[in-house]
Amino acid sequence: MVSARCKIAVKEELKKMGLHYIVVDLGEVEIMEELSQDIRDTLKMGLMASGLELMDDKKSILIQKIIAVVVEMIHHSDEVPKVNHSEYISDKMGYDYTYLANLFSEVKGTTLQQFIICHKIERIKELIIYGELNMTEIAWKLNYSSVAHLSNQFRKITGLSPSHFKKLKDKKRTPLEEVGECKD
Repeated sequence: MVSARCKIAVKEELKKMGLHYIVVDLGEVEIMEELSQDIRDTLKMGLMASGLELMDDKKSILIQKIIAVVVEMIHHSDEVPKVNHSEYISDKMGYDYTYLANLFSEVKGTTLQQFIICHKIERIKELIIYGELNMTEIAWKLNYSSVAHLSNQFRKITGLSPSHFKKLKDKKRTPLEEVGECKD
């Protein structure tokens, strides 16, 4: 789960099945009842109908938690933490960053750093579209060292300068669930 809509879909599915939850958060659900295999299978099918997946594999669960931390850090915070992404993720997850980064690369086929960059670019697009901040403010908000650094990374990923993107009539954005594989 990487968005509020995902959380709503999960809550609705649990309610429909008469299951009571303690926590429905990005990447995890804690249910009060013990689930039989039949109920688990029904829940899995219901979630799949909403485009979600029930995961039991510890690696998959850890990857989803990493994704949730990245999405929260970039898309749902007022500003990106002023510490290194590696330190922030490691502190939030309670694991060594190298372990998390290696696991992420192994499972997702892209580096965790590249995944973070892709999300930052989507956030930049969103902030450009909103038009409330200038490029200097966006660079500061997303913890770039300069507007030039932001612009270079934006151009490398999208093929456009931020100012060219701003002028486009049809501004293409990617749903958060699909962000992750952008070119180097």
